[in-house]
Amino acid sequence: MPWPTTQSDAPEGAQSQQNSLSFLRTYRTFLSARALLAVVLMGLLAGNWLMGNRSPIWIVTAVGYASMALLLWAWPSTMASQRATNPLAPAMLSPRQAVLSIGLDLAFFSLLQHLMNTALNAQALLALPVLMAGVLMPRLVALAVAAVGSINLLAAAWIQGTLTSSLSAQLTEAGLTGFGLFAIAALASELAALVAREERSARGSLELARQQAQLNRLVMDEMSEGVLVVDRQGRVRTANPAARRLLSSPGLAPSAPFQLRGTPAWMGLVQAVDHAVSAPLQAETGQEVLLRFDDGSRRDLRVRVRFTRGHKAIQAEDMCMLWLEDLRIVRARQRQDKLAAMGRMSAGIAHEIRNPLAAISQANALMGEDATTPTQHRLTRMISENVVRLQHIVDDILAVAPGARPPAPAIDPMETVQAICNEWRLTHGLSDGAESLLQLRTQQLDQATAPLRVRFEPEHLQRVLVNLLDNALRHGSGQPGAIEVTLTWRPARQNGAMLVLSVGSDGEPLTAETERSLFEPFFSTRSRGTGLGLYICKELCERHGAAIDYRQHPAAVRHRNEFFVTMPIEPEGSSPHIA
Repeated sequence: MPWPTTQSDAPEGAQSQQNSLSFLRTYRTFLSARALLAVVLMGLLAGNWLMGNRSPIWIVTAVGYASMALLLWAWPSTMASQRATNPLAPAMLSPRQAVLSIGLDLAFFSLLQHLMNTALNAQALLALPVLMAGVLMPRLVALAVAAVGSINLLAAAWIQGTLTSSLSAQLTEAGLTGFGLFAIAALASELAALVAREERSARGSLELARQQAQLNRLVMDEMSEGVLVVDRQGRVRTANPAARRLLSSPGLAPSAPFQLRGTPAWMGLVQAVDHAVSAPLQAETGQEVLLRFDDGSRRDLRVRVRFTRGHKAIQAEDMCMLWLEDLRIVRARQRQDKLAAMGRMSAGIAHEIRNPLAAISQANALMGEDATTPTQHRLTRMISENVVRLQHIVDDILAVAPGARPPAPAIDPMETVQAICNEWRLTHGLSDGAESLLQLRTQQLDQATAPLRVRFEPEHLQRVLVNLLDNALRHGSGQPGAIEVTLTWRPARQNGAMLVLSVGSDGEPLTAETERSLFEPFFSTRSRGTGLGLYICKELCERHGAAIDYRQHPAAVRHRNEFFVTMPIEPEGSSPHIA
């Protein structure tokens, strides 16, 4: 049966396996000390044998103890197997182990004290089983072991004092030694309990730190901002998926750790780190960094640097944290904040303008009927043209005005895009075939495992595609194949398979300033443009769960300017009418 434990001695609930291993190491240390004592004892026995002291009782007792001590030291697997079967068991000796170690020591040392008489003082050896009991057993059991040792000392002192007529001195010496054994037992038990509590507290703190590290990792992985932990040598220690996406085009940068120095595309980040170390206060305000990749594409980043130990310990700082944001996303977010209220206001104004605009149009038509001179006809025509232009602006604003709308149907993208392209050719009087200005092609559509369907309002998709085609025609070379429309299937990743509709043109590449403001409302490079075309395309795409973006290809590619719309593919078996 197990040893009785008090509330102060019992472990707090189930202990971890590491606690069990720590107990085993302590137990192994005591067994090693007993084995060393056994070796010393065998050496003394050999010396006594050579000097002619060959007492049979002494020889048998010493050899027996040494054999048991060495056997228990060389065969600790019994203890290990017991702990392995129940790693959460209380950290103390079992009764069998206590008898084989502490009980054997008490018996042998007491017998040695009686056999050697005054020739050898074995009182100090009793401290070993008492200390072992204080560390590896409950406090009451440790005090009981000290009591047994004290009783043996008093008994040996009584016998020796009777034989030598020094009973008082012998009993006094034995009593003091017994008191010392009790003190050793109490102190060892208290210190062992204190160490056990501190160890449990340290392991609890370690587990909390491990959980916090896992939580931080989950938070970093889900962040939309890129996070890099970089040392002064430019070595990245940690990088979340967002940062890896921003550092590569396309795909992901390698997993951390990796080196920033030596890669031409990342030289801007290396310079940002060096600048942050030299001027930490300026680094925290953020700076813009341009990454130029090997394929000719580029990405503007906003980089902020933070130091973990504040400004006063910058010289001792070995690592810093970089926060990376795509400038286009930052500007888009800022635009969304600014346009949130303006959109509602513009929709209200547009509704109010429609009635006066209709009245102006009707009044102008009546004035046109009474016009007799060429000047009057020219004025009415100017009014009519501007009324039509204002009507288009109102319709564009109302098209992206917030409000509940019915769900879009699931359409066949290939069929819809082909019909839109054919209609656009007819509208502009373009021919079809290999020499056509507009070429339509597909990529990897045959690899799709299910019929391709996307959820998009056909009229809205037509408006987006026609706007992109008009821009490509306006800025292209006009040569055969100057405009290329491509449908590409991308296999499923985290958010399912995607369909990419891209419109490429061979016109002059856009400037950096124009590219930054592409999707802003009322931004146009034409004097007569409203600046709402691409903005409306973006709003219509986001309304249907799609995304539109622009990228610029190297000079070796004919269609350097590419606008692409990424649309999620409807899963197989979904309803074609209800989103």
